[in-house]
Amino acid sequence: MRVLVLHSHPVEESFGAALHRQTIESLKAAGHEVDDCNLYAEGFDPVLSRHDRMIYHDYPENTEAVKTYVERLQRAEALVIVTPVWNFGFPAILKGYFDRVWLPGVTFELVNGKVTSKLRHIRKLGAVMTYGADPFRAFIVGNPPKKIIKRMLRAMIKPFAPVVFLAHYDMNRSTDETRKRFLERVKREMERF
Repeated sequence: MRVLVLHSHPVEESFGAALHRQTIESLKAAGHEVDDCNLYAEGFDPVLSRHDRMIYHDYPENTEAVKTYVERLQRAEALVIVTPVWNFGFPAILKGYFDRVWLPGVTFELVNGKVTSKLRHIRKLGAVMTYGADPFRAFIVGNPPKKIIKRMLRAMIKPFAPVVFLAHYDMNRSTDETRKRFLERVKREMERF
């Protein structure tokens, strides 16, 4: 299966980078073909310009500035997002990826006010995330990243597709042991993905 891995952590020596490496290694060990889309390393521009917004609904013109990213998404059979959660949201570069690449005509069609997904070719979805907050604080604010993965993105892919959501909460008080256990969990889950 061709897996598109979206990675949005800027520090190569970080725990987030270790999670990214483990995700890639485990998916490959499971026999998947991995398209590693490391947004920072690729210099992805997350800014939706005025021009981009003006042509937002004009397919295929709206894809010209992000054509290679659109093609990679269209080839994917599965999607895994590896990202930190900052201020209970995605980093700007990942949010910008969704704003600039998940376009009308690419990921959905809008006909008479009704949205129809064009991502039914994606048969699996996964997320590997780190939170500074503990699970209770994330719950109290509604845990937007988890809802985006488990509700919004899940609704856009193949119906009833499996979703794997892995989160290391409370990174502000993490230890070598908690990080090690989470890396092992990522390894196991991605090898079964």
